[in-house]
Amino acid sequence: QVQLVESGGGLVQAGGSLRLSCAASGRTVSSNAMGWFRQAPGKERELVAAINWSGVRTYYGDSAKGRFTISRDNAKNTVYLQMNSLKPEDTAVYYCAAAGFSALTVSLVHYEDWGQGTQVTVSS
Repeated sequence: QVQLVESGGGLVQAGGSLRLSCAASGRTVSSNAMGWFRQAPGKERELVAAINWSGVRTYYGDSAKGRFTISRDNAKNTVYLQMNSLKPEDTAVYYCAAAGFSALTVSLVHYEDWGQGTQVTVSS
């Protein structure tokens, strides 16, 4: 069983930046695809960005394209989400998740292990 702990969330003004981290413990996630999801009040959980096991392949949701960057450091068992040019509509709880396999996947059902989430609030 892997434990995923997100950090780096907080309150930021529109146009600002945050860097989220997801530290894994219990086992290595170096052979797992990873994803960042978010969920705003009253809305469904949505995929923000995903990355394959090696970091070579990435995917971004429409809301993240051009502004967010997902990366990973397998030596540190950590995945990152750099968020720039933040907007009030980016306000949500952001979750890190590990897929059950190494290939990049955009399907929520493929993600088996989840963190507790970190709140990101963007003020206008």
